[in-house]
Amino acid sequence: MKINISQPDIDEEEIKAVEEVLLSGMLTSGPRVAELEKEFASFIGTKFAIATNSGTSALMVALQSLGIGPGDEVITVPFSFIATTNAILYTGAEPVFVDISEKDFNLDPEWLENALSPRTRAVLVVHLYGQPADLDPILDFTKKHGLFLIEDACQAHGATYKGKKVGSFGTGTFSFYPTKNMTTGEGGMITTDDSELYQRAVMIRNQGQSKRYYHEVLGYNFRMTDIAAAIGLAQFKKLNRNNQRRKLNAEFYLKNLQGIPGIILPLIFPEREHAWHQFTIRVAGQARKSRDELADYLSQKGISTGVYYPLPIHRQKSMIGLKDWGTYPVSERLSQEVLSLPVHPKLSEEELNYIVERIREACQ
Repeated sequence: MKINISQPDIDEEEIKAVEEVLLSGMLTSGPRVAELEKEFASFIGTKFAIATNSGTSALMVALQSLGIGPGDEVITVPFSFIATTNAILYTGAEPVFVDISEKDFNLDPEWLENALSPRTRAVLVVHLYGQPADLDPILDFTKKHGLFLIEDACQAHGATYKGKKVGSFGTGTFSFYPTKNMTTGEGGMITTDDSELYQRAVMIRNQGQSKRYYHEVLGYNFRMTDIAAAIGLAQFKKLNRNNQRRKLNAEFYLKNLQGIPGIILPLIFPEREHAWHQFTIRVAGQARKSRDELADYLSQKGISTGVYYPLPIHRQKSMIGLKDWGTYPVSERLSQEVLSLPVHPKLSEEELNYIVERIREACQ
């Protein structure tokens, strides 16, 4: 048996949608992009959505649209995909890290005041693995100090906090990479209620143009193609269904992996709806095997797993030497413990049972 850590749900609908775009002759940004933006804004609950060619470019455009640049500081976490920090650096601003909470793998609000300085302009919160961060204290902090809130919801399509979708609390950013809950192949989206930010973002993603060949600001070619948007529209129709399947798969694990020594299961918070982009356990304490030994054992049995992420951002080679980052003990410890299991919507009951059996077998 071979079980992948992720598997995009692609079928004839996506193929037909791409074929229609190819035959139309309108391959770059066109009516499909506009339709996907409208549908996604409605889904998240914002007035506007701006499609981009990646989640990284969505982060970059969001930051620059808020006027963040050299001399500014942005508070974020060292436990995320490196694009979160790279996007800040691309603007010329400086990332300032705060540690995460081991309860939800997200920014720990208790460290925010310690990270504040006169140069702080924004907090970039990450909803890691699809688990919403604890937003109320973060929102209180940003409002108290007049800061922007940017949400890296690149793994959290459809996740909610107190009944409201993430990506609607601040300036939201999403990724449509192939492993995400919905994909456009490569792509991203910015969500906002701010009409001025919307106008700036639309210009920045398209060479700074206000209209064709009239360039008001420095911009980039970060446009989404109609080919990608056609895939996204087909995927969007499946998002709620596939999120529900992910939830059922996660509930299966939560029920059937209980009581295994050294296996720490993700916590569920009643006010938060997890999108289950990843089902991430921790291998620690009384575990018979280390995280890497368990991953190797499962690989031998045909089960792919993932470590997101094995090295915190402040310890990456590209970051060392930029500044004295300090230490972030929770991020550093969890990077040695986390292991993500397959939770994608294509899993069968037989495969889920097989995964559970092999984990129990390894940890006896």
